[in-house]
Amino acid sequence: MSSLRIEQLRHTGIDVGEVHIPDGSCTAIHGASGSGKTLLLRAIADLDEADGEVWLDDRARSGMSGPQWRRLVTYVAAESHWWGPTVRQHAAKWSTATLEALGFGQDVLDFGVQRLSSGERQRLAIARVLAGSPGALLLDEPTANLDQDNAIRVEQLIGDWRSRTGGCVIWVSHDPAQRARVASVQHEIRSGSLGPANAD
Repeated sequence: MSSLRIEQLRHTGIDVGEVHIPDGSCTAIHGASGSGKTLLLRAIADLDEADGEVWLDDRARSGMSGPQWRRLVTYVAAESHWWGPTVRQHAAKWSTATLEALGFGQDVLDFGVQRLSSGERQRLAIARVLAGSPGALLLDEPTANLDQDNAIRVEQLIGDWRSRTGGCVIWVSHDPAQRARVASVQHEIRSGSLGPANAD
């Protein structure tokens, strides 16, 4: 079980006071283009420098290297990045159950990355992240390239992961129906600042 706590996180385009995401929960963030959604997730993930602190339970972001922190608090970008020619090369141990939940068979591991559609890459990026056993997920429009059926697959998979592991999620989404399905709390972000929480 893992909770996330943000304290006075400030950087160019970001000014966030205190936010707590309890273990097993999902908080959704929405806002206009350029309002700071991606900047916030990148700052939490320590991909961009920012003042302030982020805690995963009692572990501080400042007490770890960037790669160590991101193994625990993992950012999934809106456009996934792949560095090897085949899917299999991108994780040490892929979960058959996770692949099946996302609509794939084991044979997908031998597919060349270049043959994958953008939607297939995005679903597999989520499987890749879960293979690393993170404590918290930072999801930046993870279903933007997916049809409704595959978006629901992702929502169900992340919900099952939260229930099973107690991990927590920050989920950026423009879709109000999706936010209502996946999150118990929502924040609107404007000019890098989060508005008050709206519980659903």
